Amino acid sequence: MKKIFVNARFLTQRITGVQRFAIEISKILKRELNDDIVFVAPKDIIHKEIAAELNVKIVGHNKSHIWEQIDLRRFLIKNSSPILLNLCNTGPLFYRNNIITIHDIAFEIYPQTYSKKFLITYKYLIPKLAYSAKQIITVSEFSKSEIIKYYNISDNKIHVIYNAVSPEFQQIRNADLEKEKYFLTVSSLNYRKNLNLVLKAFDDLSKTEKDIYLYVVGDLDNRSFSNYDLQKYNLNNRIVFLGRIEDEKLMEYYTSSLAFIYPSLYEGFGIPPLEAQKCEAPVIVSDIPCFHEIFEDSVSYINPHDPIQLTYIMNLHLNYMNRFQQIEKGLDNEKKYDWGKSAKKVLKLLEECER
Repeated sequence: MKKIFVNARFLTQRITGVQRFAIEISKILKRELNDDIVFVAPKDIIHKEIAAELNVKIVGHNKSHIWEQIDLRRFLIKNSSPILLNLCNTGPLFYRNNIITIHDIAFEIYPQTYSKKFLITYKYLIPKLAYSAKQIITVSEFSKSEIIKYYNISDNKIHVIYNAVSPEFQQIRNADLEKEKYFLTVSSLNYRKNLNLVLKAFDDLSKTEKDIYLYVVGDLDNRSFSNYDLQKYNLNNRIVFLGRIEDEKLMEYYTSSLAFIYPSLYEGFGIPPLEAQKCEAPVIVSDIPCFHEIFEDSVSYINPHDPIQLTYIMNLHLNYMNRFQQIEKGLDNEKKYDWGKSAKKVLKLLEECER
């Protein structure tokens, strides 16, 4: 195989599911290919330890999309236009020897979720990249069907390669948390994450159940989503906003929770519920196609527009209904997803593109 180049701009971004996919796949590809793979990034890297592990090459002077469109493309052309693997939705537009990863097209379905600048950029870039790329990776059969539907892309051009849970994730018991009864959600003020549903359902439940808590993990920056008003929930002292926390602490919260709640309106995959399953937490998710594909019968499903139903399901979990059966199913389900298997599929695709 000829030398492979990887767009490592993800190392300049905060870690969400998209960046997690890129990081875990990249680590395995580096171990497999060693000097036959080159990771290229702009200078504003924030994940320096990962960059060192990948032996990242810094090129150019620009940042963000401008770096991809100018500096990265120029560097690749100077290096005989090799195959470029893009793992985080975007890549150089006028460079055809591309594999592009499109995790989902939520911006097409829920445009109110995103800033005007983001929408303009993605609505311009993503369709053009999808048409021009040699191959497309996505993370679920559902996302594949959406890409085909919205962009009229050929079925055999799109390859489903699933996410998984980082090897470090495991059950970690915390004696103090074990004394509490609480539900957990990982969210943001992004409209499609549907945090309002959890807050409303728990607020109602807490009026009759006096010894339970809701812990909310995630970045809740009101400046980005002005349609959210958390003020009324601040009055409920049993709703605790934890902000962003380290993975080890997150594992502790997963492990001791009554249930983990993830009521998204739209997802391409959904890593946090899988993390919760690995940490032996029961999981409640929204009744959407993607989650049925990934979780099958290992979770409880709720209507993402019905807080009354969520309150009812939370009450069942409060009383430990079918808890151990769901934990067992969750552990079996999580084992189906493996970064090693996913990386092998990426490697196979790279080999096919070199032929």
